[in-house]
Amino acid sequence: MEESELLKKRLEKIKSLQDDGIALYPNTFRYQDTAAALLTRFDRKDNDVLAEVEETFTIAGRLMAVRDFGKAAFIKVQDRTGALQGYVNHVILGDDDFGLYRRLDIGDIIAMTGRIFRTRTEELTIEVTELQLLSKAIRPLPEKWHGLTDVETRYRQRHLDLISNEKSREVFQRRSRIIQFIRHFMEKRDFVEVETPMMQPKAGGAMARPFKTYHNALGMDFYLRIAPELYLKRLITGGMERVFEINRSFRNEGISTSHNPEFTMMEFYQAYATYEDLIVMTEELFTALSERLFGSLKFTYQGTEIDLTRPWKRMTVKEAIMEHCGVGPEVLEDVALAAAYARKAGLDIPENMPLGKVMMAIFDEKVEDRIIQPTFITQYPLEVSPLARKNERDPAFTDRFELIIHGKEIANAFSELNDPADQRERFLMQLKQREGGDEEAHEMDEDYISVLEYGMPPTAGEGIGIDRLVMLFTDSASIRDVILFPHMRTKEG
Repeated sequence: MEESELLKKRLEKIKSLQDDGIALYPNTFRYQDTAAALLTRFDRKDNDVLAEVEETFTIAGRLMAVRDFGKAAFIKVQDRTGALQGYVNHVILGDDDFGLYRRLDIGDIIAMTGRIFRTRTEELTIEVTELQLLSKAIRPLPEKWHGLTDVETRYRQRHLDLISNEKSREVFQRRSRIIQFIRHFMEKRDFVEVETPMMQPKAGGAMARPFKTYHNALGMDFYLRIAPELYLKRLITGGMERVFEINRSFRNEGISTSHNPEFTMMEFYQAYATYEDLIVMTEELFTALSERLFGSLKFTYQGTEIDLTRPWKRMTVKEAIMEHCGVGPEVLEDVALAAAYARKAGLDIPENMPLGKVMMAIFDEKVEDRIIQPTFITQYPLEVSPLARKNERDPAFTDRFELIIHGKEIANAFSELNDPADQRERFLMQLKQREGGDEEAHEMDEDYISVLEYGMPPTAGEGIGIDRLVMLFTDSASIRDVILFPHMRTKEG
C-alpha cells in the first residue's frame, strides 16, 4: 500500500477516535513496570506458579507487532528495556477497549495492564485487562522497517533506526556505559573533571583545520575548539595537577568511516609523569574496560580477534615503516631518499617537505592500517609534534606515542613541552608552515607562552577518541554507527 494511502487510513482512525472522545495524546499515565523487569522476575516461573500471582502489571511502549485472530490477538510492546507480548481478547476487554485495539496502528505508543501468564509456546505474556492509547503515530514506519538496514535512513532519521534496530539501541547504551566507566576510572586515580571553552580566540592544541565563527558583541573571530589541550595545561600550571575532560571537539576535515567533523574525546593531563607512565595507564584502562564488557581480554572486531593481553607491542615510527615497507634505515634518514621512496609508492610529496613530514606521510598511507593488534607507535618527528617534549637522545623526535588498534589511531599522548623558549620556536616553525599553505599548522599563541613562563610542572597528557573506542568495543564498522546524529550532506545538496 502506498504511504499516502496508509496515511489516509490513519487520519480516518484519528477522526474516529476524536469523535468518540478518546484523547490522542493524554498526559496522565505514570510508569509502573518495564519489560525487562517482568521478564527477569518471571523468566523461570511456570504457569502453575504464575497463576498464583495476583498482581497486575502495566508496561508502556511502542506497538511493534500484531497477530490478529478476529476476536483475539497477540501484540508486542517495546519499551526502553526490551519487548513484551500482550494477549488481547474481546471477552476480557469488553467492547470499548477492544474497539480501541481495533483502531491502533503499528508505531502507536500504548499502555497495557493485566496479569502475567505463559502461552503454549512458553512466551511470557500479559493478559490485557486494560488498554490505553498514549500517543497516536500519524506517520507509518517505513516499508521493511523491521531491522531497518538502509544506511541513509538510519543515519538521517536516527529515531527510526532506534525504533527498528535492537543492535543500534545496544550500541548507544554501551556507549553510555563506556563513558561512565572512564569517568569512574579517572576519578579513582584522583583526576578532576573540568570544562574548557568550546569557542576559542585561537585554534590550538592539535594540527587541524578549525571551524570559524564570529562573536557580534565582542566584535571578534572565534574558532570551535580542535582540542582542549592548551586550556587544560593552563589548569596544570595553576596547580590542579590531574585533570580530564570528556569533550566535544571540531575539525574542518573530511568525513569517512573513522572521521566526523564533530567528535568526542577524553583528554587528560597528569603532572610529574611522562608518556611512558601514560602507556601503562592506557593499558590499564583498556584492559579493565574489556574485562567489564566481555569478561575477557580477547574479543572480535570486524571478524578479527583483538587480544589486549599486556604488555602491548611498542615500535618507533621508523621501526614500523622499516618492518611494514621493507625499507632500510638509510632511506628514513635522508629527505631526498625518503621523498623518492614515497613518490614511487604513489604519495603526493611537495618539494621542500621536511623529512619528518615525509616519514609521517609514508606511515599514514602505507603502515597504519596494517597494524591490527594494540601497538604503541613512539618517537614521532618534531615537525608534526609542536607541543611535545623533544627526545633527549635524538632531538629530531619527540617523547610521544599513538595507540593503533585495527588500523585506527585510538589515542595520542606525549610528555608535554614546558620550556617556553622552545615552545616559541615551535610556534615560529608552525607559522612558516602556515605561510607555506599548511592550514593545519598552529598559530602563534603568545598568551599560552606566557602561561608557560609562570612555570608548568613536568607533565604528560593524552587524548583518547571516544567514538573510535566505542567502535572498537561495539564491533561497529563506521563512526556513524556510534554517533547518534552524524554529519551528512543535506538531501538538497
